[in-house]
Amino acid sequence: MIWLELDIMRRAVLGCVLTGILTGLMGVFVVRMRISAIGYSMSHGAFAGAALGVATSMNPLVTAMLFASITAFLIGPIADKARLHADTVTSIIFPLNMALAFVFLTLTPEIGLTSQVASVLWGSIISMTNNDVVYMVTLCAATLVIIHFVWKELFAIMFNRKLAEADGINTRAFVYLVIFLSGVVITFSIKLVGGLLIYALLFNPASSTLQFLEDMRKVIVVSPLLGVGTNLSGLLVSLFLDLPVGSCIVLVSTLVFAVSVLVSPKRRRKIENERR
Repeated sequence: MIWLELDIMRRAVLGCVLTGILTGLMGVFVVRMRISAIGYSMSHGAFAGAALGVATSMNPLVTAMLFASITAFLIGPIADKARLHADTVTSIIFPLNMALAFVFLTLTPEIGLTSQVASVLWGSIISMTNNDVVYMVTLCAATLVIIHFVWKELFAIMFNRKLAEADGINTRAFVYLVIFLSGVVITFSIKLVGGLLIYALLFNPASSTLQFLEDMRKVIVVSPLLGVGTNLSGLLVSLFLDLPVGSCIVLVSTLVFAVSVLVSPKRRRKIENERR
């Protein structure tokens, strides 16, 4: 029994570490490229897909990936083709995904807050399997390799998108890449905090780090580390207080963000400049 508990905890810790790295990393690009609204809509697209998987007894991971990909396709290329602003499309898709998610959950064979439904809503880190860990390790390695090869282009876009376009960079393609990778990361992270809270993991670590650092090379390292730290801290809090893991992780992450804003050097400089 002890060995079983240790095995569950090992997978939970690995899940926290890997999810922290992935969401902390992708969150930097989402925040700096100012596509936070897109990331928000993507997270709920994955949520709707996972809910469909539960309702149809399919693999929630597969259906979540499908919905996240469809959402990315609708927000990016179709918005450009239709000459609509991404925020306009996001404003339509977000409530649509939420409505679909709750319709799918209502259609589950056993109506009510079953373990599968609760897992989609709030996450279930203790239900992570060895295969889940392998998938996340693979995704983490692949994401790091991709970022390594396109770092110069992404850095230029984050610095100034118009200047990047003037230098001949196809900024639209790289923004689409970030949107797609974010969707994949969100999909694989749902087990940690659930579909309703997953966006906090994408936004909070990067936003907290950007309160202190300007150098993007440092931000890209510190943000994933902060994501890992808040995830593990949330896991410890949940074990100590016997509360849901996902909720505790988001509470810790939000508290860190709130404190970072209060003590932020950027905020102090801004206040001083306004007083002048």
